[in-house]
Amino acid sequence: MVEVRFDVAWTQVCALARLIPGRGRAALLPDGRQIAVFLDRTGRVYAIGNRDPFTGAQVLARGLLGSAQGRPFVASPLLKQRFDLTDGHCLDEPGTRVPTHPARVRRPQPPETQGPQGPQEPPATL
Repeated sequence: MVEVRFDVAWTQVCALARLIPGRGRAALLPDGRQIAVFLDRTGRVYAIGNRDPFTGAQVLARGLLGSAQGRPFVASPLLKQRFDLTDGHCLDEPGTRVPTHPARVRRPQPPETQGPQGPQEPPATL
């Protein structure tokens, strides 16, 4: 499960299997804002605001991923400005940025084998 930090808590945004390396997916935060969630080819996830500040369109999730000087970016599909996925600043227009959100992948936890009364014995087999 992919989670994004929203306010003071982690919020689930999509299953990891829904992300394709090198492509983005749009998601809604609990307050109704859109974010763009990306999975890079190394397995790292990023979340930035989905709104392109130059056009106002909610399209950054459809942008292309790349890297410049070792920094990952997404290029807007409309006017092609590049936004750093780690801090949101625009590589092509200094002073312009998009919001970023801490993101992580949370793996399912194995079921507990210990209940409130201590370890449980496995069921008897006949």
